Amino acid sequence: MNLAVVSGSGTAAGGGQSIISVILIYAVIIGVFWFLAIRPQKKQQKERAAMLTTLAVGDSILTSSGFFGVVIDIMEEVVIVEFGNNKNCRIPMKKENIVEIDKQSSEN
Repeated sequence: MNLAVVSGSGTAAGGGQSIISVILIYAVIIGVFWFLAIRPQKKQQKERAAMLTTLAVGDSILTSSGFFGVVIDIMEEVVIVEFGNNKNCRIPMKKENIVEIDKQSSEN
């Protein structure tokens, strides 16, 4: 009987080590996920926000739907864009739909 008690206390110590190893494995998995998924996405969001802050009237833009236009007016969250040569085709759109900005050259 004394041997059964000793072997039971040995498994309890082994169980504590397995819990620590499981927690360590989960921490490593979460760390890898953060470096591969969350960190690059946050970096891309910062670059996009910086791009949108440089938006100015007269800049050529590309929208998320693939249309090219020229910025006519800028409000807080809305931009009025003129599409094509037709001066009557001015459409308000959200800033978040702008994918690319082509700055107006200083020669014009």
